[in-house]
Parts: sequence; structure tokens; C-alpha cells
Amino acid sequence: MTDLAAAPQSSSPPGPFESDPILVEVVRNGTVESVHHGRVAVTDPDGRLVRSLGAALAPMYPRSSSKPLQAVGLVRAGLDLPPDLLALVCASHSGEPFHVDAVRRILEHAGLGESDLQTPPDWPADEQATHDLIRAGGEKSAITMNCSGKHAGMLATAALNGWPTATYRDPDHPVQLAILQTIDDLAGEQAGLLAVDGCGAPLYAVSLYGLARSFGRIAGATEGPEARVAEAIRSHPQNVSGTRRDELALHRAIPGLVGKAGAEAVYAVGLADGTGVAIKISDGSPRARAAAMAATLQRLGLSAPTLDEQVATPVLGHGDRVGEIRPVAGAFARL
Repeated sequence: MTDLAAAPQSSSPPGPFESDPILVEVVRNGTVESVHHGRVAVTDPDGRLVRSLGAALAPMYPRSSSKPLQAVGLVRAGLDLPPDLLALVCASHSGEPFHVDAVRRILEHAGLGESDLQTPPDWPADEQATHDLIRAGGEKSAITMNCSGKHAGMLATAALNGWPTATYRDPDHPVQLAILQTIDDLAGEQAGLLAVDGCGAPLYAVSLYGLARSFGRIAGATEGPEARVAEAIRSHPQNVSGTRRDELALHRAIPGLVGKAGAEAVYAVGLADGTGVAIKISDGSPRARAAAMAATLQRLGLSAPTLDEQVATPVLGHGDRVGEIRPVAGAFARL
């Protein structure tokens, strides 16, 4: 068994962050209070890098933006779930009751239970869901952790193939090898820099270009596992995030979009025509993520009230709007 914690560690950051331009600024009472550097990659339907800002070719960890790619790998390995449950396999869910119930259904489908999950116990990602759970006398659990859908999908795939379930997180496990092969294929490059994600599953680095290309391939697919994953996300976007999330609003605003955010302010979307978009905020701040993606999509010619809302998130003073988190116009003019 490979020891993830003992995997070789890079002594340098996963990308030359010093080349990432300022993409987003925080303005309070007309004064720029803070700035966020970042990088952007846009691919055309043929998978070519056609627009970029910053270190789009440098390796980076996609974090949970990897989940749709991982789900494609599981489907290629035989996982067969209805769209609503397959969407949960792609999810960083909010831990709302319908999310938790769906994860249980995935496990039951495979003849497994909550005790088989190896996600670390956690509260739901949604604040209201956490409050409701506490009021009901609940505690942190593996199933309310936001990655439990992905882990349930990994377990179900292992059980389906007769592979061991106790070691499903090991990088050498057939489930993880199938996922890695799929990431390499979709990204068009060899994933590397093996690490441990927050949920304990293996995590690999690809370039932002590779991530954008992957989402373009998934969103533009008309058949096969990629198309199944895309349809699951499109038909059940609330299962991929939650009922109060900016990702859900974006899915509902842009027809045919397939998107997934990840920790450390990674965000990737694919459009129905096969265009791929990926962003990474250099300092990992999630508050800059939505504005950067909205500005990129507007630059590509898309329009929707939701984009106008997300491109300028309010900054509050005593409950009143006194500024905004907004893209730097000069940066996106170069995209």
C-alpha cells in the first residue's frame, strides 16, 4: 500500500505565482482595500488554449474541481447510477438532508453503509444545515462531509468490480488508477505531484490549461461517460453544490454549462459548445472566485443577470453596501 503522507513533496510552489496578474480587487468607499492575483485558461472546442492570463501552463491542484473528471473515470470503470446520484458523485455538497439521503442511496445500491466511508467527520458545508443538525442533536459525521458523494461513488465502483473496499483511497487501488488514467486522458497531459486532498483521497496536479480542456471535453460530449456526467450535472445542479450556492445560480443562468468549484479558489466550467474555462485565484481566497469567473464568461460574450450580480459582490459596512469585490477591467481586457 502506498503511504500518501510519505509521497514525495515538491519543495517549491506548484506554479510561478509571481507571474499571475491582479484579477480581482476589493473596494471599500471608493478605495482599493485588497487585491487578488490569479490565472485564467480558456480552451476552444478542439481543446486548444486560445486565451489565458497568468501561469496557465504551470501545474496546480484542481482540488474538488477534479470531481467531474473523477466521476468520468468511475463511469468508465463500470459505475452505473441514475443522474441524480451520479451528480452527487461529482459534488462538494452542502450537507442538506437531500444530499445526505442521496449518498445513503449510493451506498445502499452497492450493498454498503456509512461505516464504509473514509471521509473525515465534518459538519455540513451549509450553515443552515449545520444549525438544523445541531438543533436535532446531531454530530459531525463522515456522511455529512462535503466529499461523501465522491467517496460513495469510489466505494460503489470498487464493490461492483469485486475490488477491495477497505483500501479504496490507496493510489495503487484499481479505482484510483482508473481515475488517474481518465484525468490524463481528459487533460491531455500527465497528472503528477501526488498529494492528499482534504477528504483523504489521492490528488494530482495538472495545468489550468489541462483542467479547462477537461471541462470542455465533458461539456461538449454527446455520448459515453463524459456525456453521462455532463447530463447528471446539468439536470441536478443542486446535487453538485447546494440550494444556496453561487455555483447553482451560475448553472441555472447559463444553459448547458457544466461547472465545479474547488478549494483554494479553483473554478472550472465547460460550455455546451465544448469551450472550457478554468480559473485559479493565487492566494486561494474564495471571495474572488465568482467575480473572476463571471468576468471571464462575460469576456467570452455570455450575458445573464446572474453574471452581472456575481461580477460585483457587495462589500458591507454596518449592513449597507459600501463597496464591492470586482474584476480588474484592465486585466480581463487582455483576455
